[in-house]
Amino acid sequence: MTTGFARLPAASAFRLTDLRVPACLIEGGDILADRNGLARVDIAIADGRIAAIEPAGAATGAGPALNLDGGIALPRLVDVHVHLDKGHIWPRSPNPDGTFPGALNTVGADREANWSAQDVRARMDFSLRGAFAHGTAAMRTHLDSLGKQIGISWPVYAELRAEWAGRIALQASPLFGADAALDPAHMQAVIAAVKAHGDGLLGCVTYMIPELDRALDILFRAAIENGFDLDFHVDETNDPAARSLEHIADAALRHRFTGRILCGHCCSLALQAPEDEARIIAKVREAGIAVVSLPLCNMYLQDRQPGRTPRWRGVTALHELKAAGVPVMIASDNTRDPFYAYGDLDLVEVLREGTRILQLDHSGPDWAKAVARTPAQVMGVQAGVITVGAPADLILTRARDWTELFSRPQADRSVLVSGRAIDRTLPDYRELDHLMGRAS
Repeated sequence: MTTGFARLPAASAFRLTDLRVPACLIEGGDILADRNGLARVDIAIADGRIAAIEPAGAATGAGPALNLDGGIALPRLVDVHVHLDKGHIWPRSPNPDGTFPGALNTVGADREANWSAQDVRARMDFSLRGAFAHGTAAMRTHLDSLGKQIGISWPVYAELRAEWAGRIALQASPLFGADAALDPAHMQAVIAAVKAHGDGLLGCVTYMIPELDRALDILFRAAIENGFDLDFHVDETNDPAARSLEHIADAALRHRFTGRILCGHCCSLALQAPEDEARIIAKVREAGIAVVSLPLCNMYLQDRQPGRTPRWRGVTALHELKAAGVPVMIASDNTRDPFYAYGDLDLVEVLREGTRILQLDHSGPDWAKAVARTPAQVMGVQAGVITVGAPADLILTRARDWTELFSRPQADRSVLVSGRAIDRTLPDYRELDHLMGRAS
């Protein structure tokens, strides 16, 4: 068992003193921050909840205290775009060439051959245990929703959501190609699954098929009729002719949609001519669409050609979207499957690598919101901020500034849930060997 570096007082009421917390993640209060956006604070905890947040050294309350010596503390984080049902199939189904078509074909074959309820449950639970140990509070997963898989994965997901309640708040959105939306029987099955087992979310993968607008009209009408929010995979390509993001914005405005819309990837937006990019972003803002970039997965897949060095990073125009007032986020996406061979649903890693890939470092002090406050708002969950009265759910580190935080994996971090340090022991990959066709 490992609970990280911090040795918390054995009391129901105690104080964490001399912490640095991103000011953009403190709810309420007005505590000054340094030039890096970090506020130096003391946090009082009582009966598992945050009792007070005060400037460091301002109060000397009774009871035991742990001095963090200026270490950065974060709220538990929010992963708004993952694929729990695909996770950890790489050992039995590796991507043959590292490309997007290679991933699509390999996952499709593995799904048909192996995705029983037992297989999906074991891999999803494994992923959740890792995410929890790293400090994740809430997560939205996409579930492949085609044919027989609809009846397999959705009931398993609903069971796991109930089992993980109080540890990770889960949501799920269906995933299928936009062309499948044109099939009334398919849509009926998906909507029934969402109603029976889901969280009021509908969505698909959009791409430039001739019937795209008709498919989007079907999805928007279904969302309006059933009170669903929408979550799309969008333009995951380096083809500037891929502009389904603009079609989604047009559909949202056409239908006067008032629910939440999240669009993931949006890679081709970064390759538009400046005037086209500006027009699309303006529509996205007007339509109330939020955007999540998946920097690790898209850097792995995009612009991959044999024997050629990639020429771009695969990510969307996140700075421009943020500057225009569009809510922006980054998230984990795939883990150890043909779409991304690596990853462990560790949002501290995602923030660290996303900062490097997207060059978030010299562009304002509030990018920590992208894995915390903003995705929590998009999901409609209470998480991603540090606020008086909320559960004392925190990630404690010994790093005293961003360069220290991002220079090391923070493997010794402590994760607090309701004021108590959890066991951060990660699940062993050998647990999944029986699903991979090999002995432990």
